[in-house]
Amino acid sequence: MNTAKRKTVIAGNWKMNKTPSQTAEFIKQLVPAAADAACEVVVAVPFVCLPAAVQAVKGSAIKVAAQNVHFEDQGAYTGEVSADMLLDLGVEYVIIGHSERRQYFAETDQTVNKKVLKALQKGLRPIICVGESLEQREAGVTEEFVAMQTKEALLGVPAADIDKVIIAYEPIWAIGTGRTATADQADEVNGLIRRTVAGLYGEAAAEAMTVQYGGSMNAKNAAELLGKDNVDGGLIGGASLKADDFRVIIEAARQ
Repeated sequence: MNTAKRKTVIAGNWKMNKTPSQTAEFIKQLVPAAADAACEVVVAVPFVCLPAAVQAVKGSAIKVAAQNVHFEDQGAYTGEVSADMLLDLGVEYVIIGHSERRQYFAETDQTVNKKVLKALQKGLRPIICVGESLEQREAGVTEEFVAMQTKEALLGVPAADIDKVIIAYEPIWAIGTGRTATADQADEVNGLIRRTVAGLYGEAAAEAMTVQYGGSMNAKNAAELLGKDNVDGGLIGGASLKADDFRVIIEAARQ
């Protein structure tokens, strides 16, 4: 982390876990840890839990994120949720392009880009996920692939809005597998993302951007990962579902 240049953001991606009542109770346990945190604390909860989450974080330092958003304002899109709906609830962040959305729900670089543009237009802060598969890493194309995903996601994003964007490097081979990129690997690819952004928007914008690491960050490895210059926080999966572990990660951002 380089807290002198950019904000550290620790975001928990709950995926399809916890009911609304469990959400409210869990957030109560997190509020004290976030009160004096040296980072922004965000919880990304399922759609049905958003009202409970927004109510539970009132008066606290915790922010609420959605896990997805549609790129249209309204229409015949059964099961989808618009940016206006999220804003009306009080949501501030949205995860876009997670590998599970790409894998299971046919999201593409093009639809990710459309969602990013819509989120920014409406005033939501997007957390854009990029990352390579194990096959791509072993083939030696990580740099080309992640740079391409980054460029595609930011296509058409105005320079005036780039400071609202967070990018999360999530190597697919390290999500939910228990495998984690080494701190050096995470720092290397996060640095590549920053250089890619610099090529598009200039050095100042790139140095100010929060670039997270996701992919099995947990209570044991968070301090080492967050100690790297280009790792500005984490997009946490399984560990964010355990209050004690998530508190340890939040505290690690203070180091």
